[in-house]
Amino acid sequence: MTLALTEDHAQLAESVRSWSARTCPPSAVRAAADGDDSGDAFYRGTIRPGLAELGVLGLHLPDADGGQGAGLAELAIAVEELGRALVPGAAVPTVLAAAVLASAGLSGKIVASLAQGHGNGAVALTADIRAHAGQGKDLILTGSADYVLGAPGADLVILPAQAEAGLVWVAVDASSLDISAVESLDLTRRLGRVTASDVAVPADRQLTGLPAGMVADLAAVIFCAEAIGIAGWAVTTAADYAKLRHQFGRPIGQFQAVKHRCARMLVAAEQAAALVWDAARAMDDDSAAADLTHVPENTGREFAVAAAASLAADAAVSCVHECIQVLGGIGYTWEHDAHLFYRRAMTLRSLLDAACPAEASWRQRTAALALDGHRRRVRLELPGGEDDLRSSIRSELAEIGKLTGAEQTAALAAGRWVMPHMPKPWGRGAGALEQLVIDEELRAAGIRVPGLVIGAWVVPALIQYGTAQQQQRFLPATLRADYLWCQLFSEPGAGSDLAGLTTRADRVDGGWKITGQKIWTSLARQAAWAICIARTDPAQPRHDGISYFLVDMHSPGIEVRPLREISGESFFNQVFLDGVFVPDDCLVGEVNKGWQIARTTLANERVSLSRSWTFGSGVPELLQVARVAAGPGRLAEVGELVAVGQSIELLGVRAAVKQLSGTEPGATGSVRKLLTMRHAQQVAELCWELSGPAGALGSRHGGGPLTAGGEPDGAHWARQVLITRAFTIGGGTTDVQLNIIGERMLGLPRDPDPPAAGG
Repeated sequence: MTLALTEDHAQLAESVRSWSARTCPPSAVRAAADGDDSGDAFYRGTIRPGLAELGVLGLHLPDADGGQGAGLAELAIAVEELGRALVPGAAVPTVLAAAVLASAGLSGKIVASLAQGHGNGAVALTADIRAHAGQGKDLILTGSADYVLGAPGADLVILPAQAEAGLVWVAVDASSLDISAVESLDLTRRLGRVTASDVAVPADRQLTGLPAGMVADLAAVIFCAEAIGIAGWAVTTAADYAKLRHQFGRPIGQFQAVKHRCARMLVAAEQAAALVWDAARAMDDDSAAADLTHVPENTGREFAVAAAASLAADAAVSCVHECIQVLGGIGYTWEHDAHLFYRRAMTLRSLLDAACPAEASWRQRTAALALDGHRRRVRLELPGGEDDLRSSIRSELAEIGKLTGAEQTAALAAGRWVMPHMPKPWGRGAGALEQLVIDEELRAAGIRVPGLVIGAWVVPALIQYGTAQQQQRFLPATLRADYLWCQLFSEPGAGSDLAGLTTRADRVDGGWKITGQKIWTSLARQAAWAICIARTDPAQPRHDGISYFLVDMHSPGIEVRPLREISGESFFNQVFLDGVFVPDDCLVGEVNKGWQIARTTLANERVSLSRSWTFGSGVPELLQVARVAAGPGRLAEVGELVAVGQSIELLGVRAAVKQLSGTEPGATGSVRKLLTMRHAQQVAELCWELSGPAGALGSRHGGGPLTAGGEPDGAHWARQVLITRAFTIGGGTTDVQLNIIGERMLGLPRDPDPPAAGG
């Protein structure tokens, strides 16, 4: 739940967080909220000088203007921490004003005064102000701007005005304006009304260098960064309280309803953080591109910012809302700080909504940009120093690229390219950086690595626990994709609770006989071999007494029955094992230690930027349908799903960045899986709705998003709705995933163990 990923950014976040804890503890925030000036005097006397000394106010400004020479990405990290501490006063409107001035190419004393803490700034995101020509190049302003954050007490106010030539932004000394405070929902930051009565603005205060939409985009990134800090505070506060508060004899965090509430808060915060992180990077990319005479591709600034603004402020509001629910009665009291965070989150969302260009919502804007072909390419900037490595990899792959079919697949396996993160001799022992370079070079060479499916789970298990004989027997053929594997784990009575399995393996001469039933087994009809867990000692605790076997799917006693799903098709199967003999040399690892082996893949996940698992229900298909069937009334729904899809891709990039820096991905992987599965369902559901009456047609295999006539294919989307229902069930249901996030990521207490048999 933080924008910071790299070591430098983490250090920046920690320095601002530590400063906030010392300078602006909760007691100081409370005093600001209870005071008549919302902490304005405290800000001017203590906070502003401290932030200036820390370098935060000028973090994003050039050195020549008294800044630190960093970018908006660094400023966003600092602002996030200010939001997490609910620092009162004009810091956010001031850094926004400075960012607008810098983007307009204005420099010198006016910018330096803000960077060095000598003045406050404010920006009116909307206004009813007219500008007409005055003497020389002056503009004369008349009109007003309501709801200007930080206007009371500002020294400089940036205003939009309508001139004959169109919209113009101007920087005006507050002393020439009539500024009156209005009652603010946010008790820790002031809101004002600004009135201009024939105010003359000289040419050097007219911000003619501002790109279109830049003020709204800057406000969106900075406001959303603060929203991420607020959401992070809410998640931490709720989880910490849920660990300590006891009801009905146990901590409330052990109740699944509370655990899932906290987990969903974390999901919303992580998702929003990914979007805001990339939006800040996009702003910096756009700024750098503006200095180039030739820009090879659009930086995607507008799209990235719109996607972030579509979800981030909502995430802050919803997370604090849910935090109050977890806190219960105490969260609804004036004395608890939750309502102060709630008020700021709501204020941010209101102001951000008003700032969206073209009188649209940010979600509508995201949809419109996507439908017009705007994109923000999801990419990972490697840390450098990989030139020799890349050259070597490219040279080796060049020879493989000359081969085709089975010969190429065999060469990939022999060269250890199929699972390069595995140790030698089966993989290349590739670290995070090398894995990503290999992935890039494979794509560049047009070489497709064979998909091992379940085989990709078998390989790490056999490398870590298999005998040398088992490795030589199974690994080369698996890596060549000579045959498929299936997984005999799930059972009718156990589902996601694998430790509740009842399939048993009885000791016989020379091996074991396995008896039981497995379900939801994909590829069972095609697979040559299966990995199977069975109970070998019922007297031991649930997670003990389980062993891990390799089962020949052609063995006598195996019956595979296709399982017809709600779509009418059969992807999954039931597998019945009736005394199936498995020789001793197909037992992997020690007897009764199979549970640990079954979980091996969790510790051997490769670094990957692979696309999301959508099966034809992703953003490209959504946009195809939306272009022909989504009227203005549905654009917000389209935009939300586009933004969610972008966040899923970005979560993959952020996980890779963390692994490159040697840190754990944390919640990113679990959050991405959870979002991916539900996103595919939501896309299918919306496209089906947009199909209109054609959605009543029987579901049909084949077809595509659109019919030959260019209309949404209702039968296709009906089938997609039915098929995607399995996504939030298979591989661990949504409910189990939420338990994992709550327990492993937030440290909430685990569910109590079920009573022992016969207890």
